[in-house]
Amino acid sequence: MSKCEQCIVREFSSLKALNKEELVKLAECKTSITIKKGDTIFEEGDTINGIYCVKDGVCKLSKLSPNGKDQIVKLIKKGELLGQRSLISEEPVNLSAVALEDMQVCFIPKSEVMGFFDKNNQFSMNVMKTICGDLKESDENIVNMAQKTVKERLAETLLHLHDTYGINEDNSLKIQLSREELASMIGTATESCIRLLSDFNKLGLIELTGKKITLKDISKLKKMS
Repeated sequence: MSKCEQCIVREFSSLKALNKEELVKLAECKTSITIKKGDTIFEEGDTINGIYCVKDGVCKLSKLSPNGKDQIVKLIKKGELLGQRSLISEEPVNLSAVALEDMQVCFIPKSEVMGFFDKNNQFSMNVMKTICGDLKESDENIVNMAQKTVKERLAETLLHLHDTYGINEDNSLKIQLSREELASMIGTATESCIRLLSDFNKLGLIELTGKKITLKDISKLKKMS
């Protein structure tokens, strides 16, 4: 069992507020899980009795609309936690989490997490700040959906994927989303997304090689977004 006090990823989440004694307790009760690309971590409506700490990999958080369309709300990367809001509100999760690549996560039971809330004020504050940050991001997404064109949203999303998740050795985006997933992120039909990507390619803003996307003119994409 890996030692939580030696885990670098905890420095990127609310867990960084825990002291050595608390981290030792955490290591004793956590469960390390390997999740394969495409596997579901939890589904909308599930009750999860704890939180997940993402040690490696990326997953998508999405919500199913009444018409059956899957809307991606956010991508979760290494160092982030899953299930904090549900844990505090004592409600079923309102989003589904699916791995976009192979992942390593640690599951921490609710009883242990709530103990940290009772004894560690800084941990509580860190969790609240994270949830507030999620709310702010949600507000910004709502405004973008209402006020920006699909073309502007696509440019902004491609830049976000580039800046947040990095690139491969061939300069293509490290996160490979399907055209359907990319369309879901920007709130449009898959056909419209494919057409816009083709337009961006013809304009020299990006380069398409199979599923790979390479940003060729970042400055123009920034102006467009």
